[in-house]
Amino acid sequence: MKSVNVVTLGCAKNIVDSEHLMGRIAAQGFDVVFESDAPSDIVIINTCGFILDAKQESIETILSFAEAKKRGDISQIYVMGCLSQRYRDELTAEMPEIDGFFGVNDISSVIEAVGADSRKSLVGERKLTTPSHYAYLKISEGCDRGCGYCAIPLIRGRHRSVPMEELLEEAEILAKGGVKELIIIAQDTTYYGLDLYGRRRLGELLRGLCRIDALEWIRLHYAYPASFPEDVIEAMRDEPKICKYLDIPFQHISDNILSAMRRGHNRVQAMELIRKLRAEIPDIALRTTLLVGYPGETAQDFDELMRFVEEVKFNRLGVFPYSEEEGTYSALNLTDDVPQEVKERRAERIMEAQMDISLAHNTALVGTLQRVIIDRRENDRWIGRTQYDSPEVDQDVHVSSPGPLQPGQMINVRITGAGDYEIFGEVSE
Repeated sequence: MKSVNVVTLGCAKNIVDSEHLMGRIAAQGFDVVFESDAPSDIVIINTCGFILDAKQESIETILSFAEAKKRGDISQIYVMGCLSQRYRDELTAEMPEIDGFFGVNDISSVIEAVGADSRKSLVGERKLTTPSHYAYLKISEGCDRGCGYCAIPLIRGRHRSVPMEELLEEAEILAKGGVKELIIIAQDTTYYGLDLYGRRRLGELLRGLCRIDALEWIRLHYAYPASFPEDVIEAMRDEPKICKYLDIPFQHISDNILSAMRRGHNRVQAMELIRKLRAEIPDIALRTTLLVGYPGETAQDFDELMRFVEEVKFNRLGVFPYSEEEGTYSALNLTDDVPQEVKERRAERIMEAQMDISLAHNTALVGTLQRVIIDRRENDRWIGRTQYDSPEVDQDVHVSSPGPLQPGQMINVRITGAGDYEIFGEVSE
């Protein structure tokens, strides 16, 4: 029985790809492990190639396993995913010790390379690498948006929705396996259904997932702000299983920069969407991502972005300095004219403001009763999350309990203390 170690880098979409790959191989008798340090016959590295830091991490990971192969700890190494998709020819020339490079849509070829059968009857198999109580559901692949800074359409191709019946079946299987929290992901979740059905059907999909009894929380990520579907707002408002949480990357608020980014909406439309979301779903937690130092961003543009952050007071926020990605609209047509130190300082200023905003949000929770899902144990505390926090990217709840708890258990917690990016509480009967 061959042992296969799968290493995943990058976003949750890569995690899902790796889990399907692992499931299909494991179903054929292979000993499949995830990110193990132990020697193995085969290592498969699922890479990220989205931004410079991710590329560097992917290359360093490949090189470290190449060294292990030289020592005799590994027999074969295969590389797949975004970095391999973009730079297959260059990587093949530079790293002859790697046994094969495969793109983002080549899972069947990877399976065959390791000596397994890629038969279609195993396509639905999946081996979770997350804790067993939550999982990601990838509802589509690729993207039809033409955002100026983004290489994803170049890497993963055009938007392709997964048929709804397949998604509901996969969700049923996950729920039967113990998954309580389902996190909906895609490059653009709001676009779901247009290619297959001629209209957006994300709201309908969400309501269908809510009918699966064993699922308790359904969480929505990567919702594009332009032309946001009204029925998604209605579903989030009406369905108690849908977390009052929305990951919606606005990227910027200056009309000059939004236009240069080719985002498809302006400041007025963004503010109206935020107003509508908060009016229809008063307790919603909004997470956003911002990009600073985009070509042409002036001090005035950045000041407008700062005022936006301070006015809207997002519950969760991430910010990235712009880095030029070859082949994108901005790389081909715009000049990267904001100095790196200015980009980094602008990102720091936003996060300094967000720290105070986050503390204020958390302080307002002190004394309230929150439903919490337990993720793990750390020292003398249990670590969990409210419906307002997604795993890996958001904050934790540190829970004191008089008795033992279990990962995946959902409990009521009285919030007793708050920090910038964490809250504290006690189990409440």
